[in-house]
Order: sequence, then C-alpha cells, then structure tokens
Amino acid sequence: MGLSLSVVFSSIAGYLLAADQVDYLILFLLAVGGYCMVGASNVFNQIIERDLDKLMIRTQNRPLPTEKISVTMAFTLGIILTVFGLSVLYYINPKTAMFAAISIFLYTSVYTPLKQKTPLSVFAGAIPGAIPFMLGWVAYTGKFDLEPGMLFMIQFFWQFPHFWAIAWFLDSDYKKAGFLMLPTAAKDRGTVLQIIIYITWTVLISLVPAFGVTGALQLSFPAAVLMGVVGLVFLYFGFRLFQHQTDKVARELMLVSVIYITVLQLIYVLDKFI
Repeated sequence: MGLSLSVVFSSIAGYLLAADQVDYLILFLLAVGGYCMVGASNVFNQIIERDLDKLMIRTQNRPLPTEKISVTMAFTLGIILTVFGLSVLYYINPKTAMFAAISIFLYTSVYTPLKQKTPLSVFAGAIPGAIPFMLGWVAYTGKFDLEPGMLFMIQFFWQFPHFWAIAWFLDSDYKKAGFLMLPTAAKDRGTVLQIIIYITWTVLISLVPAFGVTGALQLSFPAAVLMGVVGLVFLYFGFRLFQHQTDKVARELMLVSVIYITVLQLIYVLDKFI
C-alpha cells in the first residue's frame, strides 16, 4: 500500500509541475491508473517469487506463500489490474499507457529475474521506479522531452541509495532467497561509498532546474537553497552509514531517503504555484 501510494503521489506531482490548468478528471484517472500499474507489477513479482518469499521473514506472510489465495487467482488479479490500468492511462493519452506498460514489463521480466543473478538488478529496477514522476508530466503534455527526462533522472539516481540502504539492513533476509542486491555483494565501505556517490548525484541533479536549462521545469533560488539544505541532510546520513556501518543507521538512511524525495516533490510543486 505504501509503495502504491508513493507512486500515485509522484505521478500527481509530475502532473502538477506540467499543468497550466488542472483537469481533475485526468488527475483522478492518473492516480487510478498509476495505482493499478504498481499493483500489477507487485502481483506478477509475487507470483514469480512465491517460493522465495517463503524463505524470507519480511515476505513469508504474503498471500501466496501462505496459500491464502491461489496462483490462478493472483494471475487473474494481475491481468485485471494490467488491462484496466493501461486502459485508463490510454484514455489520458497513448504515451502515458506506453510508459506504464514498459514499467510493468521491466519490473517483472527484467528486474525480478535478475535479483538472483547480479547486483545490477538494481539498475534495471531503477528504471520502472523512476517512471512515475515523469509519467504525470507525460499525462498532461502527451510527449516525452527535456522536462520529464529531468524528472526521470532525479528519481532514477535516488533509487540507488534508497534501495541499497534497504538491502543493507535486509541483507541476511535477502541472502536466504539468494538475492544479490548490494553493489559489492557485502556490507562494507565500498557499498557505502557508492551510496554516497549516488546521493551526491541525486542532490546535484535535483538542483539543475534552478539554472534555467530545463525548459518549463524551473526552480527558484529560494527553493534551490532549501533543496540544497535537504540534500546535505541526505548526504549527512550517507556519511553516518560510512562511519558506523550498522543496520540501524542504514534504516535511518532509508527513511531519510523517503523524506528527501517526498520533500523534493513538494518543494518543486509549491515553488511553481506560490
């Protein structure tokens, strides 16, 4: 539920950043379609990984491992969510539905099977994870160009410190299922160094719209300063993990990363309308 709502929130933020006039019907359809999109991805993921989910504490109580529902029922639900969600998004415009379909395909057919083969799976997963923010812009304009590309890049780079922080404190659980999530395959300084590098890239890219080079996507100087401060807090927790290398600090970093992307989207939207 939390993941689904975060996707809806990101999509709505992207729409508001593009909109000159808000069409509330389209905004509602975007929320419904986006919710179905992530729902379908999660259903197919859990079908594929149902036997692996039994091995991990965090997933062993899901409906499929506990046999609360059958695989057939889950697959039917996934198909319904896919068809209904993509139909709703197609009504908005074809490109919105196309990017949603790409997201579902990459998440289930690329990211999910790669998790047991290589830590590069996180790169594959970062692509569908970054689509919702730009999806809202595409929903309003009907095209993909510089501005939605920038929104995509912001959330793409943000994915890495976020998921590597999760992979850090869930490392033992992931290993039970044979998932290779950490970039160095270990909870070491090499992993944290990569986390810090990607936090830095995320913060820097988030400030690019303040320089007037991203078309209609703009960020005022006060908003950029505020984003810089929030970015330094994000970076501080990255260095805390480098210093302490504990699950507790990794969990704190994960929470800070969620706060960062949420605050970023709020600042971007409020900066446009205030």
